Amino acid sequence: MIECASVKIIATAAVKTHIISGFLGAGKTTLLQALLAQKPEHETWAILMNEFGEIGIDQQLLPDAQGYEVKELLGGCLCCASQLPMQIALSRLIQEKKPDRLFIEPTGLGHPAQLIEQLTEPHWQSQVDMRALLTVLDGSRLHDAAWISQDLYQDQLKAAQIVVVSHADTMSDLDRDVFNDLKEEHLTHVHTWLMAEQGNIQIEQIDRAHQGIHRKILPLIQIQKQFSAEESLPEIKQLPYHYVESSNGYTVAGWKFSKRWKFDFYDLLDVLCEQKDWLRIKGIFNTNQGWMTFNFNPEQLNYKSGAENIDNRVEVITQHDRDWESLETAILRCRIEQDEKNQ
Repeated sequence: MIECASVKIIATAAVKTHIISGFLGAGKTTLLQALLAQKPEHETWAILMNEFGEIGIDQQLLPDAQGYEVKELLGGCLCCASQLPMQIALSRLIQEKKPDRLFIEPTGLGHPAQLIEQLTEPHWQSQVDMRALLTVLDGSRLHDAAWISQDLYQDQLKAAQIVVVSHADTMSDLDRDVFNDLKEEHLTHVHTWLMAEQGNIQIEQIDRAHQGIHRKILPLIQIQKQFSAEESLPEIKQLPYHYVESSNGYTVAGWKFSKRWKFDFYDLLDVLCEQKDWLRIKGIFNTNQGWMTFNFNPEQLNYKSGAENIDNRVEVITQHDRDWESLETAILRCRIEQDEKNQ
C-alpha cells in the first residue's frame, strides 16, 4: 500500500483518465455526454464532476444506466481547494468501481493546471493513466475580447493539450480570425484543435497520453557562465532570469527583467527584427518611447504602445536550435543605463 495525505491507495491497473476543462458555458457537459455514448458495452466508465455551488445539476444530465458511475464533489473547486476531498473521492471511485476509463470535469471556475499537477505526482501514477488535458472553447464567443481576456479563461487554455471548439457551426468571420490567432499563440503546447458540433468528437481523437512541459528557470546566460560545472547555480528568487521550455516539438525561450530597466526602443526593434528561424516573438518592454508591446509572426511585425507591465519580458518560439546567448547579449546592449537607485 502507498499512503498519501491520509488516503490509502491500493495498487491496481492504472485507469485512463481525461480532464475536460473549460470556462462557464463552454459546452463541457455536452461533450461529455457525446463521449459517454461511445462506451463499449463490456466496460465501466466513471465520471467525477465538480460544481462550485452546493446543488448538483450536471449529474442529472448524464446517463443513468449500467456501466456508468458518477460521483459529484459540491462546493468549491477541486483544482485549488484542499486536495484531501478530491483524493478520497477519486481513490474510492477507482477502488470500488474499478472503471476502465475515467472523466474528470472541474467547475468552469477551476484551474486545470493545478489538478494536473496533483494527479501526475508519483503516488498517483499506479492509479491514474493521465491522458492529454482537454479544454473546451465556445467558438461563437471568441469575438468577445472581454470574455476571452479573463485570466481564468487564459489559464485554462494555456493548460490544454487538446482544444475542442464548440458551436463551431455558428462562428462568425471575426470568431474565426480570433481562433486562428489563438492557434498561433498556443502552438507550443496545444497539439490538436478539434471543431465540434453538438459535442461530436470521437474518443479516439482525445485518447492521447499527457505530455508534461519541461521548463528550466535559470539565471541569465551571462551569469550562468560565471559558474563552473562543479558549482550549483543560484536559486532563482527574483528577476532577472532566463527560461527554456520544450513541448510538442517546439522550444520557447524567454527572459524577464525588472520593470525598472529601460531599453532603447529603436535598438530593441532592430534586434528583434534581425532574428531568424523563429515562429513567434512576443514581448513587452519599458522603453524610452514608453511601454511597448511586440507581437511578431512571419507575416507581420506588429508593435504598439502598451500599458505598464509587472516586468520586461520577451519570448521566442522556434523549432530550431538557437544561440540564445547571442540574443540575450544583444537585448542587454539595448538597455539604457540608469542611476544606481533605479536599477
